[in-house]
Amino acid sequence: MPVESGSSASSRQAKQKRKSHSLSIRRTNSTEQERTGLQREMLEGQSKSADNLHHYLKPEDSKLPLSLRSNLLDLFGQIEREFENLYIENIELRREIETLNDRLTAEGQTIDGGDLTKGALKAKASHSTSQLSQKLKTTYKASTSKIVSSFKATTSRAVCQLVKEYVGHRDGIWDLSVTRTQPVVLGTASADHSAMLWSIETGKCLLKYLGHAGSVNSIKFHPTEQMALTASGDQTAHIWRYTVQLPTPQPVADISQTPCDDDIDFSDKDEADGDGDGPNECPSIRVSSTTLRSHQGVVIAADWLVGGKQVVTASWDRAANLYDVETSELVHSLTGHDQELTHCCTHPTQRLVVTSSRDTTFRLWDFRDPSIHSVNVFQGHTDTVTSAVFTVGDNVVSGSDDRTVKVWDLKNMRSPIATIRTDSAVNRISVSVNQRIIALPHDNRQVRLFDMSGVRLARLPRSNRQGHRRMVCCSAWCEDNSSCNLFSCGFDRQAIGWNINIPALLQEK
Repeated sequence: MPVESGSSASSRQAKQKRKSHSLSIRRTNSTEQERTGLQREMLEGQSKSADNLHHYLKPEDSKLPLSLRSNLLDLFGQIEREFENLYIENIELRREIETLNDRLTAEGQTIDGGDLTKGALKAKASHSTSQLSQKLKTTYKASTSKIVSSFKATTSRAVCQLVKEYVGHRDGIWDLSVTRTQPVVLGTASADHSAMLWSIETGKCLLKYLGHAGSVNSIKFHPTEQMALTASGDQTAHIWRYTVQLPTPQPVADISQTPCDDDIDFSDKDEADGDGDGPNECPSIRVSSTTLRSHQGVVIAADWLVGGKQVVTASWDRAANLYDVETSELVHSLTGHDQELTHCCTHPTQRLVVTSSRDTTFRLWDFRDPSIHSVNVFQGHTDTVTSAVFTVGDNVVSGSDDRTVKVWDLKNMRSPIATIRTDSAVNRISVSVNQRIIALPHDNRQVRLFDMSGVRLARLPRSNRQGHRRMVCCSAWCEDNSSCNLFSCGFDRQAIGWNINIPALLQEK
């Protein structure tokens, strides 16, 4: 076996050391170049992300207030800087691990990739990784907490509490209204051919009207007397007198906190509720005081003109009729709509009527001059106008199946002064007299509140435990009741009384 000389062996060891040293230098230089490239890449990405953030939050597109937007930008900047520092630390740790590995290799202690799971090197890497993970979690929690806190600090909350449920109808409820005189009661109109009067405080049915042969589509109360006006699918409108005695209010549990079974079948639940003793025990009326006949189709809505001596009805025969209450005679037939009417509403203090139609328009009829009535046509929507209502001031608010609500000024109705865009068709809306808040009932079971300038104030709570389970058809405000000041009804066969408290600061915004 050949034996190497001493000089050749020492020469070979020197070459191996120089080779190992040059390899270590190349790896170090490569690592430094990689680190420099990563940092440059990261800074470019940071610049791009900042540009993107400013793009999505630029003032001309953002709906956020300037102070809140600036706060958000500052918080996102803090998060980005924190992640940048962590990223650089991670690069440094990787470089240290590679340097240590190179040093061990130069000393002749080769370590395979699988061996890194053992020994001191693994312990050090694991400890560093654990510290990095913990720091990331702490930074994330702290940053998100700052964001949430900033939102809480800059937003006033509206309080919307479910107070009472009114259950007893055997089919969907189309409309509801609150009396304008004492005693203050709630009225509901249902597809089960009946109208009901309810005690607001107790939720008990006080009276049931059974005079219609078809679905009861609308109910409105006389401004000064105990009289109700109902419109029906039997092509008639009825006026009937009522006398009710309010029961003594009993303390009740907060229904919004009452647990319920999430797996219950709501249709069966509604049928069970309809079979309860309460609604079946209330007295009923089967004969109207006055029946108004002249329509050739479903009467979808009706309302009292100011003073209560005349009423207006809206029908699927594309006409609205004006009647004299005392004589039941037809005074005017208001024609012009190209398709079925969906709603009608009267001004609270003037002889003005607004009618809505499936032809995407609503019309303003002026009866202030007895000798002549004028009409104005408004084409602000792209789908069925489901309702248009007056406010106490000089505004009209219209809602549509095109998922928008528009606020109009009676003095200049060429274009809306505010437009509210939603994610679902809007049904019969109502406007609070005192607070001037618009309540929007939706097909998607939600009820949302907006102010007259189109700013969203609140959304009524809805879950398996409370709120409507099907389409919400109508909303109505009650200004004279302390416990419930908003009511809603829907095709889940129930009406709901809510207590709405909107902070003055939130309304001003």
